[in-house]
Amino acid sequence: MEVRRVVTPPGCDVEVYEGGAGPELVYLHGVTGLLPQDPFLASLSEHFHVYAPVMPGYGTSTGQDTIDSVFAFAMHGYDVIDALGLNRPVLAGHCMGGMVAAEMAALAPNDVSHLALIGALGLWVEETPVPDLFATLPYQLPELLFNDAQRGHELLGSGRDFNDAEFLTDFLVGNANRMGMAGKLLFPVPDRGLARRLYRVKVSTTLLWGTADALTPEPYLRAFEALIPHAKSYTVEGGHMVHYEQTVKIVEALAVATGK
Repeated sequence: MEVRRVVTPPGCDVEVYEGGAGPELVYLHGVTGLLPQDPFLASLSEHFHVYAPVMPGYGTSTGQDTIDSVFAFAMHGYDVIDALGLNRPVLAGHCMGGMVAAEMAALAPNDVSHLALIGALGLWVEETPVPDLFATLPYQLPELLFNDAQRGHELLGSGRDFNDAEFLTDFLVGNANRMGMAGKLLFPVPDRGLARRLYRVKVSTTLLWGTADALTPEPYLRAFEALIPHAKSYTVEGGHMVHYEQTVKIVEALAVATGK
């Protein structure tokens, strides 16, 4: 993947990963951000021309001081699409990025060609509360987000040891920045009224979920399925980061759903 930059109002400097050939697809990452040499983006690029903007407060993207609400996040997403010169791309999002993607598809239902949500946040099921990410210590994230915790440690730690004081310090600083931005959408609970707007999603929608997702378990999949008019679900063995644990299956399911 190549890295390019676009500038969006009001002066946000956005890092964008781009690569592949085929139909245009915009991917919005989750709370953990994108991974180095991201294997999911690499696999997506075999079927799509992928654009993966890095959200403000993540990586080197700026704008975290001005984007402070779910509406601002959604408008920022469309500003990035406009800056990239795209017209009705496939819109996909994971976790927090799925929440933003769903808001975008509800806000401007004719401006995307297909919606794909992977373990999306944004709803609240009283009987199954979403675990508190902001009370989770960094070394506990792999156990929460992955079905295969060892794989999670390897990916989130980029092969480094969470017991290494220097690496842990760098990770904690980066994690604090990421969580600070994510908190604008997700703290104290990830419910900003999305359930009342999902009826506006007009495009066909694919819901991709891990069967062992501990952050957004099956009741959240079923809630999205019930609220989005043209939604179809696809489950595969894995945790919340199922697109890293079952990358080929998730990408193939998305390719089939979009007719690509």
